[in-house]
Amino acid sequence: MRRGDIRTAVLAVLAEGPAHGYELIQRLEDKTGGAWRPSTGSVYPTLQLLEDEGLAKSSERDGKRVYELTDAGRAETKRRITEAGGTPWELDATDDTNIGLLRANLQQLHVATRQIAATGRSDQIERATAIVRDARKQLYGMLAED
Repeated sequence: MRRGDIRTAVLAVLAEGPAHGYELIQRLEDKTGGAWRPSTGSVYPTLQLLEDEGLAKSSERDGKRVYELTDAGRAETKRRITEAGGTPWELDATDDTNIGLLRANLQQLHVATRQIAATGRSDQIERATAIVRDARKQLYGMLAED
């Protein structure tokens, strides 16, 4: 995500319905196909700011603070998305199809890596670690070529 998109992104996912902070983080990760998982350090301050500005309100539900948009928040969400030409993840997806392919492959790599970590033998985990380390080195090497 581009810098500064957290506010619009949080508003957009809250427009889909109330949620607590970790649910919002999961929704954002899902919206970006796993390419972006915002930190709690960016989501919770944004939620507090939205509440302070009257764009969101919170309530306690099942021991969790759940946030939802106010009427002003829904209007602000619509305005921001209209002005930008879409949600942050929609705009990000239109930037370049190669980026989408890279992200999809990275997500598949992540799934495979998690599976190895969960069920792999020690030697498989060692080999997987070497593969991922070598891929990282090759990517940085490619950047250093420029």
